[in-house]
Amino acid sequence: MAQKPNIPKGTRDFSPAEMARRNYIFNTIREAFRLFGYRQIETPAMENLSTLMGKYGEEGDKLLFKILNSGDFMKDVNPDDLKERHLARLTNEMCEKGLRYDLTVPFARFVVQHRNEIQMPFKRFQIQPVWRADRPQKGRYREFYQCDADVVGSDSLSNEVELLSLIDHVMSKLRIRTCIHVNNRKILTGIAETIGEADKIIDITVAIDKIDKIGIDNVNAELREKGLKEEAISALRPILELRGSNEEKLEVISSILSGSETGMKGLEEMREVLAGIENLGHSCEVEFDVSLARGLNYYTGTIIEVKALDVEIGSITGGGRYDNLTGVFGMTGLSGVGISFGADRIYDVLNALNLYPAEVNGSVKALFINFGEAEAAASARCVKALHDAGVSAQLYPDAAKMKKQMQYANSEGVGYVVMIGDKELADGTATVKNMTDGSQVTLSQSELPTYLC
Repeated sequence: MAQKPNIPKGTRDFSPAEMARRNYIFNTIREAFRLFGYRQIETPAMENLSTLMGKYGEEGDKLLFKILNSGDFMKDVNPDDLKERHLARLTNEMCEKGLRYDLTVPFARFVVQHRNEIQMPFKRFQIQPVWRADRPQKGRYREFYQCDADVVGSDSLSNEVELLSLIDHVMSKLRIRTCIHVNNRKILTGIAETIGEADKIIDITVAIDKIDKIGIDNVNAELREKGLKEEAISALRPILELRGSNEEKLEVISSILSGSETGMKGLEEMREVLAGIENLGHSCEVEFDVSLARGLNYYTGTIIEVKALDVEIGSITGGGRYDNLTGVFGMTGLSGVGISFGADRIYDVLNALNLYPAEVNGSVKALFINFGEAEAAASARCVKALHDAGVSAQLYPDAAKMKKQMQYANSEGVGYVVMIGDKELADGTATVKNMTDGSQVTLSQSELPTYLC
């Protein structure tokens, strides 16, 4: 007996019903992007490894899916590298391309490559899959979609405020109760300076980025492994565990960072962003979170993460400002800020809370029963008229037993069943059954588009 086929761990198939739900998410986010003035682009699934490597930190580089060169991918391999299992060199010798890890770095490459064709500030959105060679677990996949919105070519913090408002708009539309966590990488830099570990800022942010996953004690253990002094770790802990209102936390951090110019600049920016979103009003909670780090190295200012309040899952949206990202591609002095909606985690949240509108789960609005050749021909003409009116409809393809066709309608969640039998064919009428309440009505075939619209 042949082995049943399967798919790689960390990937998923989606049925038509599941795709209807996913498209509800994508369409909600896409409409919000357009409402806020962002324009769509797409980039290739694969990028040159030279574009991807070094942009996500050491741990991020390990999670890149590398693509073997075409043909004899071993032809440029140094035998000594193979014998010594020198993985970094072997990767460079066998692989020139990799699957994109996120949409931000490819976007930075896009901006530099097409800089003579775009107008600054440039607001773009992308809805495409990304891949990470991560360990699959609940809410964490190897292939998943990101829905990104970025604006480059502007230093204004009004962009951060707009993105927070965009997040609030989307989450309100999806009816997900969320908390938007915000921080500033300059504040974290100031904290590193204050505790005497300025040169360890990357190690600190990478470690505390895992605080929700592994807890403060394991974060401290990792910091010790990275060489932080015990007194620095002790000074850091109460900062990361700081509680209170946004204003209270800002006041405490202000006193701690009074000797750090960079830290105070971050606090100034944080105050402006928080005041901006308060001025606009919002449904989501917005929290200044000193422990928020986001481990990606390219963030330089505001950082953002969104958590669902009613489901235990990782962040469902994240982002921040990245002043230096395009510089690695030869275009310095260009500031950018963006966010990414994690569509797959949002999908899991909506499933867990059953927050989909009823119409999302439906199939076609009308199914025509097939009674035979002449009746099917008349039904097909009615289906065409409904399509022209923008109503989803279909004719059952075979003249099967009525029971079978009705079972199909029930299983597919069809809204109405339309019957054109011998009598209706002679009269030019159609009998329409409402599959929700069981009521029936007979009307002329020309009235169907108006009735079903």
